[in-house]
Amino acid sequence: MITFIVALIVLVVGFFTYGVVVEKIFGVEPDRKTPALTKTDGVDFVPMSPWRIFLVQFLNIAGLGPIFGAIMGICFGPAAFLWIVFGTIFAGGVHDYLSGMLSIRKGGISLPNIIGDELGKGSGLKMFIRLLTLVLLILLTTTFLSGPASLLQGLAPLRTLDFHGTMIPIAWVLIIFGYYSLATVLPVDKLIGRFYPIFGGILLFMGLGIMVVMLGWHSSEMPEVFDGLQNRQTNGLPLFPMMFVSIACGAISGFHGTQSPIMARCVTNERQGRWIFYGAMVAEGILALIWAAAAATFFADPETGTGGIENLQAFLHAHRNNPSAVIDLVSRNWLGTVGGILAIIGVIAAPITSGDTALRSARLIVADFMNWDQRPIPKRLIIAVPLFLCVFGMVFVDFNVVWRYFAWTNQTLACFTLWAGAVWLYKKNLTPLCSTDDHRASDRAELFTRTREGGRFRFGYLIALIPALFMTMVCSSYILIAPEGLHIAPEKRIIGYVIAGLVTIGCMFGFIVWAKRMKVESRK
Repeated sequence: MITFIVALIVLVVGFFTYGVVVEKIFGVEPDRKTPALTKTDGVDFVPMSPWRIFLVQFLNIAGLGPIFGAIMGICFGPAAFLWIVFGTIFAGGVHDYLSGMLSIRKGGISLPNIIGDELGKGSGLKMFIRLLTLVLLILLTTTFLSGPASLLQGLAPLRTLDFHGTMIPIAWVLIIFGYYSLATVLPVDKLIGRFYPIFGGILLFMGLGIMVVMLGWHSSEMPEVFDGLQNRQTNGLPLFPMMFVSIACGAISGFHGTQSPIMARCVTNERQGRWIFYGAMVAEGILALIWAAAAATFFADPETGTGGIENLQAFLHAHRNNPSAVIDLVSRNWLGTVGGILAIIGVIAAPITSGDTALRSARLIVADFMNWDQRPIPKRLIIAVPLFLCVFGMVFVDFNVVWRYFAWTNQTLACFTLWAGAVWLYKKNLTPLCSTDDHRASDRAELFTRTREGGRFRFGYLIALIPALFMTMVCSSYILIAPEGLHIAPEKRIIGYVIAGLVTIGCMFGFIVWAKRMKVESRK
């Protein structure tokens, strides 16, 4: 219980401290008119109240990721708690804030355009990021379609389809798919802005209920970091980088960068950014923390308080590694019939509402690329229908395969977003070291900490650069070591880590060279 309580406090304190630092480094301009006010179109650019945007943003990003990912991540041991906490504060919060605020500053553009603008002016990088993002969104929508369909099938069994030995709840898939079609095409304030805050509240209630029961009746069975940070995974996968990819949305997620621009088109003042973007990420980190602890605690021996993580892995293995079975079991046992149903509704609503906004984001990305006005419904349908067909086809692919490829694609996109944020912050705060040849110590000390003019921080770009380097190492080593990657043999994994380290060093060296060139150009 000590680990959980301390982690919870650190997350909240992180929002009110490091979140403020990030906001100051970015430099909000309350008097600047946002795209919601300058480009109002009644479809995607629609001004909304801050509390409503926060709940929609939270629900959009808190799909199955922070719940499924947390359950899969705690199988690696209590080290998962550390990644959820520090990943949320220093990586995920920064990532979500920068992706949302940069979209506002750049007129509400989508994530691929943000990355393309900062990391390369040529069309090649933008096209690559667009394709990477669309693949991510299609994979994510597929997981957010299959997961809730399975949960709904458990609550209310309907027609299923036997596809090569796998029973697919085809009736629920079609029902959810029909809803996706409406939410993707209709104006943002008709379904998303009106009903999602309600589902967001249910999701928060569910997490709070699980936490209260866990702390009140099962505190002695909760895992602690004092038990050791060693890898507890029994399938032979290494803790690094696998845990850092498994726990994606609960710490840092590239998917969030695709969602932030949707709400960036509804924000009416830049001061709202920290509460909406950084705040929603912290709320999601808390949700991931709750489910990571709950999953391990539920399966622990009530007499000794041990064996929770090992028993959880055995249960997952018996259920084809689908965490929806864990969610159903924990919710029903800890919250009773009514509470369990509400909790399941919250867990169902979260992925469904993330799935449709993923498709909406995909539509906006394609529309930005084609420069198509999205006010006419036929133009929305021309883009949306092919996306629908791609997602429906992916439903018949094994869930575990889809989830693993989504996880890596997700973190890779987050990596690009952080690099774009680091580049933007460096260029924004680039100033000559001194306006004259006078290099007095006082001048250097002042410029080292802060450039007063404009409230700019000379080394503020480090808030994005450091997590960008870390995630580069994670993504590079994952593709070399993971079973769905090059799958380097366990006895040769050191080679994968060395190669990933060289890639990371190369990226850092490239940034340094670019930064020096930019500094020289700024003095001319």
